[in-house]
Amino acid sequence: MARYLVFLSVLLAVLPGLSGCDSPPVSSGQDNQTGLPPVILVSIDGFRPDYLHRGDTPALDAFALSGVTAAMHPSFPSVTFPNHYTLVTGLRPDHHGIVGNVMTDPDIPGEIFSVGRQTGLDDPRWWNGGTPAWVTAQMHGLMTAVMFWPGSDVPILNTRPDIWYHFDARRTPESRVETVLSWFDPAKTRHPALSLLYFDGVDHAGHKSGPESPQTRAAIREVDHALSLLFAGLAQRHVAANIIIVSDHGMTALSPKRTILLTSLAPGNAMSVVTSGSYAGLNPTPGHERELARALSRPHPHVACWPRDAIPERLHYGSNPRVPAYLCLADPGWSLIRDPHDHLNAGGHGYDNAAPDMTALFLASGPAFLSHKTLPPIENVDVYPLVMMLLGLLPLPSDGSLAPLQSGLHDIYRAIQ
Repeated sequence: MARYLVFLSVLLAVLPGLSGCDSPPVSSGQDNQTGLPPVILVSIDGFRPDYLHRGDTPALDAFALSGVTAAMHPSFPSVTFPNHYTLVTGLRPDHHGIVGNVMTDPDIPGEIFSVGRQTGLDDPRWWNGGTPAWVTAQMHGLMTAVMFWPGSDVPILNTRPDIWYHFDARRTPESRVETVLSWFDPAKTRHPALSLLYFDGVDHAGHKSGPESPQTRAAIREVDHALSLLFAGLAQRHVAANIIIVSDHGMTALSPKRTILLTSLAPGNAMSVVTSGSYAGLNPTPGHERELARALSRPHPHVACWPRDAIPERLHYGSNPRVPAYLCLADPGWSLIRDPHDHLNAGGHGYDNAAPDMTALFLASGPAFLSHKTLPPIENVDVYPLVMMLLGLLPLPSDGSLAPLQSGLHDIYRAIQ
C-alpha cells in the first residue's frame, strides 16, 4: 500500500508533462477525486486483430499507431460472457465461475444460465465468484459508468455501477458513444473515473455471415466510425483518457461440411448435453456413467474429449463444479451438433484459446502509454491489473500480471506492478 501511495504522489506531479498527451487530463474535481486521467475500457465483441489495416478501420488504425498494440490470447472457453468477466476480474473462468455462455450449477438447482435463452443472467449467485473492477472502484468512492458490459446490470456483491443499462441490441454504436460522451459533458459536476463500453455488431455479423463477409466488413466500418466520434468527442471536451480497446475472442469460418453429431461420439441416452457447438459440455445420465466414459475415451476425428479432471492444464479449465463432467473440444472450424438439422452459423468461436483465429484485440493509448509500441502476445487476464493500476487502486488477487505490459508504459507508470 505504501508503495502505491508513493507512486500516486509522484504520478500526479508529473502527469502534465507526459509526452503524447495533447490535451490536459481531466481535473481531480472531474474524475472522482483521483486526480488521474479517466480510464475507458472498450470491447468490440468478436473483433479479430487482422480486421485492422484493411481499409475499413481508419480510426482504429490511427489509434493503434498512437499507442500500444498486442495480440491477446482469450481464456478458454473463447466465448463472450466468460471472457468479458475475465477482462474485468483478472480471473480465469474456472476461478470466477462464469465458465460458459450456458452452464448449470449443482448449488443452483433448477436454473440454467443461458445467454441465448436469456435465463439466469441477472441472478447474482452466478457472478459473485469474482469482483469486477467497477465494484472495487465503487467501494473506493470512484464513479463508474458502464454501457452494456456483460454482468454490469447485475448487483454483484450487492453493487452496481453508478450508471448502467440493461442490454439493448437495437442501440446503434453511434448512440452508445453519444451516451458515453454525455458522461463527460463539462456541465456535469462528476465524471466517471472508470467507463466501459461494449459493441456487439461485429460478432453478430461474423456469426451470421462469416468473418470475411461484406456484412462483417460493414459492421467493422460502423464501429470504427463510432469510435472516431468517441475520440473526437473526448478531444472536444479536453478529456485525455487512458483508453483500452479489446475484444473477447476472434472468429473462424464454419461449414455444414464440418459437423460432428454428438450421437456419433456416444449413445444419446447416455449423456445430458449442457452446451454444444465449438465445444460440448456433457454429463452422464444416471446409470450410464461407465458407458459414457468408455465411449468418449475412444479416439474420434476432429474432436478430443476429456473427463473434467483430465482436461489439459494449458486450458486452465475443469476445477470449477460448474464445468460439466466431460469436455469435448472440436478442431477449429468444426461444429459439434445435437441433430443433423441444427442451424449452423457461418462463423463461430469457443475453440482452443491458442488457435490463431481466436486471437483477441488489444490496443491502448493515452497519457500512460508509449506510442508506436508493439508488445509480445499477452493474456487477457493481464488487462485487469492494468486497469486497476491506471485507476490508482490495488488489484485484488488474480491470474493476471502487469509485467507483460510494463514495456508499453511511460517510465513513471512502470514504477509499480
